Amino acid sequence: MKYYLVVGEASGDLHASNLMRALLKKDPNAEFRFFGGDRMQSVGGTLVKHYRELAFMGFWEVIKNLKTILNNLSFCKSDIQEFNPNAVIFVDYPGFNLRLAKWVKMRGYQTHYYISPQLWAWKESRISIVKRWVDKMYVILPFEKKFYKNKHQFEVDFVGHPLLDAIDSNSIVDASNFKKKWHLDDRPIIALLPGSRGQEIKKMLNTMTALIPSFLNYQFVIAGAPSQPKEIYLPYMTSDSIALVENNTYDLLQVASVALVTSGTATLETALYRVPQVVCYKSSKFSYWIARILVKHLKYISLVNLVLDRPAVKELIQDEFTVSNLADELKLILTPESQSIILEDYNELTKLLGGSGASVKTADLIYNALN
Repeated sequence: MKYYLVVGEASGDLHASNLMRALLKKDPNAEFRFFGGDRMQSVGGTLVKHYRELAFMGFWEVIKNLKTILNNLSFCKSDIQEFNPNAVIFVDYPGFNLRLAKWVKMRGYQTHYYISPQLWAWKESRISIVKRWVDKMYVILPFEKKFYKNKHQFEVDFVGHPLLDAIDSNSIVDASNFKKKWHLDDRPIIALLPGSRGQEIKKMLNTMTALIPSFLNYQFVIAGAPSQPKEIYLPYMTSDSIALVENNTYDLLQVASVALVTSGTATLETALYRVPQVVCYKSSKFSYWIARILVKHLKYISLVNLVLDRPAVKELIQDEFTVSNLADELKLILTPESQSIILEDYNELTKLLGGSGASVKTADLIYNALN
């Protein structure tokens, strides 16, 4: 069968590549064509457009590049029509994919959506688009099934979180070899995960690295994002107590004692590696004001707390994200008593996420729907 996948960011490239592998096991003659990335290309098929050409983040950047976005949308439609797939699979990336879904469905193609847009957080009105133009929705967070079914009377399939598969497939790290490779000493590690965008990294690291003089018995290690050059981190490498590990976050989390994490998927990754954490977030006052208007009903910003529906990890947001508050919380999560409680919460979190096999479950459901 022929599958057309539409992906718009690095995480989608990872999860879509695993889905493609699972589909090949069900359907060895599968043909793939896609908007995606290098990971998907390594599985096989035809990469039509790389996600690097599609990723526009933030209100102003989207407006500034609106012509390019519309051209990409038009090109994608004509390319789908020419390929004539048995199914079109959307992977997250809602700004683009939800615009595309109506056109795809109206032309008679089966529409499958893997990794739901976060409609429970904002733009809930988009649910009408999903209900009308998406044949099958595969969700990865347990509360999303209730959101769709109980609140909007729309049946979806909960398949578990694909991060569990990604982490299961990552090899176990030898701590001494890891430290030797990255020129680290024997002090316990405090991992810094400052995000992946340039402005975000600078804002987070300014506060995070200010803690170094108060924690000289530890070494701080920055998790460098694959999308960023080493130069962006150099201004913060001003002490023997701080180091940089590039494009190796999962291995770093395996050897870290605790972590300071910018809100996002990284909070869930840190929890699944069982590393006690403090969740941090700060943006410009204007962006934060806009976000609060759009997302008024959420009690938490970290996925860990959202899934557990309680404050299992501390969140320091906006004006609360200060050096003194961060120091207090870091001291707390370094205590055995606090770590024991956090790790119990992480056990519950892992159970709620449904176990591994998200890619295989989703591939089975897509293949069965087509047959």
